[in-house]
Amino acid sequence: MAHETHYQTLEIHETATQAEIKRAYRRLAKQYHPDSQSSQASHDRIARINTAYEIIGDPLRRTVYDQQRQGVAAADPVESAASRARRTAEMQEVYRYARQATQSSEAREDAWLKLVYGPVDRLMGKIMAPLKTEIRKLSADPFDDELMEGFMAYLEQGRTWLGQAQGKFQSMANPVSTAGGAADVYHWLGLLEDGLDELERFTMSYEESYLHTGEELFRRVRQLRLEAKERVKRLV
Repeated sequence: MAHETHYQTLEIHETATQAEIKRAYRRLAKQYHPDSQSSQASHDRIARINTAYEIIGDPLRRTVYDQQRQGVAAADPVESAASRARRTAEMQEVYRYARQATQSSEAREDAWLKLVYGPVDRLMGKIMAPLKTEIRKLSADPFDDELMEGFMAYLEQGRTWLGQAQGKFQSMANPVSTAGGAADVYHWLGLLEDGLDELERFTMSYEESYLHTGEELFRRVRQLRLEAKERVKRLV
């Protein structure tokens, strides 16, 4: 269909909620994915479905798309650029906390390590530890609804733990002497959030590249945590 809209591609009404768009995408991705062994599997169709979801599955891009269809000029916001801008602003906030923490006493340093660094590190470990097991269970049949629901439940729990870790990280200004450790923690949290995003994209599209990217991001966090722990030991 030369003039098929993204809404028509996903077989939904233009007033569909984001939750309805997400459900439609997952249903169609499962139905038309080339690896699904379905008689309707189609590379061309899944490509159109992916493109449609990339646009209207994101509220900002959907707004721009709707405006463009109505003849309203608008700039297409690039998600990665917005994410980088947000991360930059948050990083600046981390360093602002570090500058404000003028009292670099041993007591403040010890309190930050015990009340922030330690709990955040443990929460991140809880997120990463089950990943290999969860992927192994899902690999039996990614298109099995029960297995996929189990994997999605793991991701949902991971986001809960990530939210708790982010809250802990923001709960106390770090002493100047731990500014490097604070930057490390911030970086870990960002990578974990990106990793969970990639894994969630796999549950929607069944594209293995998202799964592999998510695994690689988690692997990088593990490596960085080990390196950072050596530096933290010198503070204790």
